[in-house]
Amino acid sequence: MSPLEGIPLASSETTRDRSVLRLLAAEPAVMLAAGRALLLQVAHPKVAQGVADHSDLRHRPLDRLFGTLDFLTIVAFGTEEEAERMGRSIRRMHERITGPGYSGNDPDLQVWVNATLIDAALFVYEDILRSPSGDLAAAYIDQARYVADVLGCPPGAQPADLGAFRRYMDEMIASLDVSDTGREVMRAVLWSRKLRWLWPALWFNRFVTTGLLPERFRAQYGLPWSGRKDRVLWFLLRTGAFCYRLVPGRLRRAGVPLMLWTSRRRSARRARRYAAQRTATTS
Repeated sequence: MSPLEGIPLASSETTRDRSVLRLLAAEPAVMLAAGRALLLQVAHPKVAQGVADHSDLRHRPLDRLFGTLDFLTIVAFGTEEEAERMGRSIRRMHERITGPGYSGNDPDLQVWVNATLIDAALFVYEDILRSPSGDLAAAYIDQARYVADVLGCPPGAQPADLGAFRRYMDEMIASLDVSDTGREVMRAVLWSRKLRWLWPALWFNRFVTTGLLPERFRAQYGLPWSGRKDRVLWFLLRTGAFCYRLVPGRLRRAGVPLMLWTSRRRSARRARRYAAQRTATTS
């Protein structure tokens, strides 16, 4: 059975190949590295400043998560028309995200943010799940560039292939230094006061996110870690991955239609709210 079997396609599918992008996006386990992706993003001082200045992360901590998930879900599983429409909407919102030295439509920042999402998905797929459907990294790199493309990232700005992507990530991780603002965003994410009622999930997210971060960033964020914690984490991840792989792929990915439906509804509400705000601003 093909690993791609059972993943629904949008009704007005075009010729662009998104099969491997969909395969990894449909794996619920990829969410394990969501915290890693976010803290890699805000390790870039310009991204961290933009989030701090323009995101309501402290008061509405789930909004950014759901916004990112909805965008990625529609880009992966929706029609290309839907993806392009959402991309235009986000580009308009990004026009307002400006500050000293940064812009929401900066191609360099778009490349970095998308690279952290690609890195997180591949990290789970390769290092935790041990590539259950085979070596798909090169194809995933090729197809996942579409995510930044729909946001207007210039052609050729993103790493061209798997080797270029690995070199890019190594260079960025070695050169970035976490700012004080980045550490503030990290604390707002990992110790969210608005989500204190979810403290067991918050504790687990802190534990996993800290353990999956590159050691250099873990130290710069001031997140304590030890060899014992590392052994416990990887025992849990390996045991969980073994059980996870016992579940048939079609069953693991069965929630995609509901996920797409929910993302479409949330995105539509978000678009109506944004349109109302623009109307109020200009009137």
